[in-house]
Amino acid sequence: MNRFANSAEAPDFDASQILRRTRRRRTIGVAAVAAALIAAGGGTALATSVAGSSSSTSAATSAATNSDATTMLYLFPDGQSVPIDFAGWSLDEATTYMQKTQTKLGTVTKKAVKGCKPGSVLGVSPHAPKTVKNGDTVNFTVCVG
Repeated sequence: MNRFANSAEAPDFDASQILRRTRRRRTIGVAAVAAALIAAGGGTALATSVAGSSSSTSAATSAATNSDATTMLYLFPDGQSVPIDFAGWSLDEATTYMQKTQTKLGTVTKKAVKGCKPGSVLGVSPHAPKTVKNGDTVNFTVCVG
């Protein structure tokens, strides 16, 4: 047993290489998460979390221009705005979400449009680029079928 006591070599650790490898893995992980968010449509959320409040409003406004008729631009008390696209939502889903944003349901207009799902939201007023904040009234246009 004594002849093996001093025969094993002590392991060498290269601390600088371990540190570089850890930093490289962390950087790749952050880049992968950012790419996944952008690919999944969370680019606006990523931009608002990284950028300051002055540029987040312009990013949200530009993202809301795709379907302005069904997009409500909600303004938080801290000045940031978030586009909420109600296209294809049912009126029940929209009113439930409005309770979360503390906005009030205004008039509901029913409109007959060919090819739409009955009860789905076709329009919202006021819509983007106008902003809506807590306590404001929002009107909906709903498909009859």
